[in-house]
Amino acid sequence: MSTKILPIVILLLFTFYVNAQKQDNSFEGKWEQLFDGKTTKGWHSFNEDKVTGGWIVEDGCLTALGQGGDLGGDILTNGQFEDFELSLEWAISEAGNSGIFFHVIEEAYPTVYATGPEYQILDDVGYPDPLEDWQLTGANYALHNTTNKTLKPVGEFNHSIIKVLNGNVEHWLNGVKVVEYTLWDEDWKERVKKSKWKDYPGYGLAIKGNIGLQDHGSVVKYKDIKIRSLTDKGEVMFNGKNLDGWVNHGTELWYAKKGELICESGPDAQYGYLASEKSYKDFILHLEFKQESNGNSGVFFRSSIEGTKIAGWQVEVAPKGNDSGGIYESYGRGWLYQIPDDKEHILKEGEWNELIVKVEGDRVITWLNNEMMTDLTDEKIGEAVGKIALQIHDGGGVKVKWRNIFIREI
Repeated sequence: MSTKILPIVILLLFTFYVNAQKQDNSFEGKWEQLFDGKTTKGWHSFNEDKVTGGWIVEDGCLTALGQGGDLGGDILTNGQFEDFELSLEWAISEAGNSGIFFHVIEEAYPTVYATGPEYQILDDVGYPDPLEDWQLTGANYALHNTTNKTLKPVGEFNHSIIKVLNGNVEHWLNGVKVVEYTLWDEDWKERVKKSKWKDYPGYGLAIKGNIGLQDHGSVVKYKDIKIRSLTDKGEVMFNGKNLDGWVNHGTELWYAKKGELICESGPDAQYGYLASEKSYKDFILHLEFKQESNGNSGVFFRSSIEGTKIAGWQVEVAPKGNDSGGIYESYGRGWLYQIPDDKEHILKEGEWNELIVKVEGDRVITWLNNEMMTDLTDEKIGEAVGKIALQIHDGGGVKVKWRNIFIREI
């Protein structure tokens, strides 16, 4: 090989290696346009199936007409997002007021702001009422003030970014980070308790939800709205084809079919467990389950198992009214946390449910269908390490399907 060509080949191989490493280690998704510049496709009014009014598309902007109010007028993305980076441009009208929400949950809640934290948008200069710092543009509304902010005049477009990653949230305005905070930590809890959100039991607790734009009675224009996923679910625990990586404990039935992991009571109708070969300490577990017949089951973590006797902790999966998402300690203290009765509706019987479990140190948080069910700190849990295990309850007649099982160690 020519000595002139050799350096070029080495450079190409090095570039290929670097790009391959980046690809292997990156979980950042591609940018996805949330607004096509022409229609309201991909959006809907809160608790509706389409945009029902108050917004138009004009000059490439998604524009609120200012017809909304405290209890209505806001629109949401059809898609839901966990960890993400959201980028958009906006222009507020004189004395205007609006906002960008994330992790919004609909259905049982009356408004967008009942659950979703808000990146505040306001005419800071011309707004007629006296203002607190937490009401100004870029703030995490009612909770965190901005710093080092540069705001363009009314009518001009500002650029905002919201980045959510592993519970850490950043607000950016015109290229500068103006707010940073962490969801669900002790500081967050204390701030919520002392704020106007203290009477909103679902506020800021979701791990995943819709993006929302607010019509708070002012004309505001949004454009170039795009998002990329930052969600890293980690490694696949169930390959959709067989039970590789798992160990069956007991005589109950576990099998893979059409990309689903199915458990059924066997003729002995006893307890059965499908346990991971690997042990885990700190992790985030994502999975989906659908209960058929008697759906009495569970997800164990940091557990040890001999035969069909298991010692450890269970995230409950059970028929409605039986604390799905709560924490039970087997062969020990029993229930450590049972969910409130007003959260029993969150379980979808006969449908697919999404369960997320975060175990870190002595703290366990569970989310069922994006809603926080348990936030428990326990010293004994903090000392343990062990298997992940899926359960079949005894008594017979149990059938539960599982899919999309991922785990990321943290």
